[in-house]
Amino acid sequence: MTGSVLADAALFGVLGLLIGSFLNVVIHRLPRMMERQWAAECAQYAQDTGLAAGGQAAAPAEPFNLMQPRSRCPSCGHEVRWYENIPVLSYIGLRGRCSGCGTRISARYPLVELATAGLFCACAMRWGWSFTTLAWCGFSAALVALTLIDWDTTLLPDDITLPLLWAGLLAAVAGWTAVPLADAVVGAAAGYLSLWLVYWGFKLATGKEGMGYGDFKLFAALGAWFGWQALVPIILIASVIGAIVGIAMKLASNLREGKYVPFGPFLAGGGLAAMLWGPGHIMQTIFSTLGL
Repeated sequence: MTGSVLADAALFGVLGLLIGSFLNVVIHRLPRMMERQWAAECAQYAQDTGLAAGGQAAAPAEPFNLMQPRSRCPSCGHEVRWYENIPVLSYIGLRGRCSGCGTRISARYPLVELATAGLFCACAMRWGWSFTTLAWCGFSAALVALTLIDWDTTLLPDDITLPLLWAGLLAAVAGWTAVPLADAVVGAAAGYLSLWLVYWGFKLATGKEGMGYGDFKLFAALGAWFGWQALVPIILIASVIGAIVGIAMKLASNLREGKYVPFGPFLAGGGLAAMLWGPGHIMQTIFSTLGL
């Protein structure tokens, strides 16, 4: 491995740490921003239709987005200073506790930063300093955010899945993914329609919803990035891992209310596996494991 490759990997690793720190904000705030938007729309509808008491408009809420307000400790309200927000290092320096009240800080924050850095390093080591690397780094960051948002809230925000879909198609146009545009378009359509058909088949058979529309959009995005040929390997690895995790959680009595496990994290895991090892290698591994 040459020095230039290591230098690129180190540089993208640092970038990954910084992006991972921002992803922690996205993971925490984006679902709450969506809830606030829904509440505001409901309040506006109630006002417009005369359902609101006295027809009074709700008082404007304080700004809440990815930039405002400044990050604070949820326990004591201590505002996080810049030197307390350095990826990984600040967590180590603070010994995993708030400097204001001593409340323990979740280890997930540095783990997200390290995971993003590791994915960015892997992209740089594979593709070097290029637009292809930047494209796959963006792909990785989106999947990290979607994984944890869906796990926490069972939501896959359109604000991430739809740009990810369009980015995959544009990356195919630019030649950054080595996927012909026709394969990317067919992959996006097939990814969406395949899970849509599964959804309706399950609902008609059982009267229940087995997954959400966000899963359709995420699978469509993966089809755009990898082409239609990769859909089967991705869904297979997602299903296998999902089944293993679901069974383990059931045996440990850790299933949430309704006894379900969100599927988005496993789709994202299948997408990251396809990026790191390739869809063909995934299929070979599955067949070898099954003895085929």
